[in-house]
Amino acid sequence: METTLVLLKPDCVQRNLMGEVISRFEKKGLTIRGMKMLRLDDSLITEHYGFLADKPFFPSLVEYMKSSPIVAMAISWANVVKTVRTMSGATNPVEAQPGTIRGDYALSIDGNIMHASDSEETAKEELERFFEKNEIFEYERLDSKVL
Repeated sequence: METTLVLLKPDCVQRNLMGEVISRFEKKGLTIRGMKMLRLDDSLITEHYGFLADKPFFPSLVEYMKSSPIVAMAISWANVVKTVRTMSGATNPVEAQPGTIRGDYALSIDGNIMHASDSEETAKEELERFFEKNEIFEYERLDSKVL
């Protein structure tokens, strides 16, 4: 079983789409093992998006990510990194297929609803960045039991 990081970005929070996005993961059968709302600071944004620091749009990215709280989620299942990335759709919503989260809800590449880890290795690093070990929970889901 894999675990990946999903961030619901400020446009998702500000447009009251959090429940819609979370519901899609739950309806797919994925397990949310950790979830919290937090406000990002410059340090965490730079650590997370440091690979973009030399881009001309980086200052506006920092301001956008600080414009409201975000929601961080640790989501688990078999092949969850690929599953979540497929459900997310292309980063640029113009290229995202209808039926994907970005295809249905994102308005622009600057406000593209969510972040999802792109590999198991990246997921591990990102989960450690956003969650303490005691904030990710193991539990048995009722729907996994035969009644």
